[in-house]
Amino acid sequence: MSARQGGPGRDPAPREEAGESATPETEPVAAAEETPAAAAAAAPAPAEPSAAELRDRWLRAEAELQNLRRRAAREREESWRAAEDGVLLELITMLDDLDRALEAASEAGAPASWSEGVRLTADRARERLARFGVATLDPVGRPFDPRFHEALLEIDAPEGVGPGSVVQVVHRGYARADRALRPARVVVARAAEGKS
Repeated sequence: MSARQGGPGRDPAPREEAGESATPETEPVAAAEETPAAAAAAAPAPAEPSAAELRDRWLRAEAELQNLRRRAAREREESWRAAEDGVLLELITMLDDLDRALEAASEAGAPASWSEGVRLTADRARERLARFGVATLDPVGRPFDPRFHEALLEIDAPEGVGPGSVVQVVHRGYARADRALRPARVVVARAAEGKS
């Protein structure tokens, strides 16, 4: 038998020496260390919030909730309006195509019945746009407004037209309420050279 296994005549090694334990479970707890329950009992209890503090917290939470609701309603309205504007712009594009077809028909000498049918279709499309508050911009002779007009060209002001006025509409514009759906592309008059 080997010495490790220990024989019948061999004394086992002593497990404890001078008050020290061989296992960590039996080690004495130091006086400085405290258990979590004792630490919680020794800590001062948090003060209960007063009624005024609770009311203030409630009012702040209520105000934040109202702001969130308003913001969500505004975002919903803006997205709805943007979707409507997209559909209306598609209808305006179709109306532009019908107007070009009428011009081409008159130049090509198309039958009057065909031209009349296309004109009636274009008029119906304009009526539909008017139901949604869309108005055609006709700025000829009016002052240039960058909110509703897009200047393509400046020319010397002709007789009777003041500088800064719209002389010609190159591409028709459309407005809805107080904003442009599609700005009118225009030619603007400027002061003739040599005049102030």
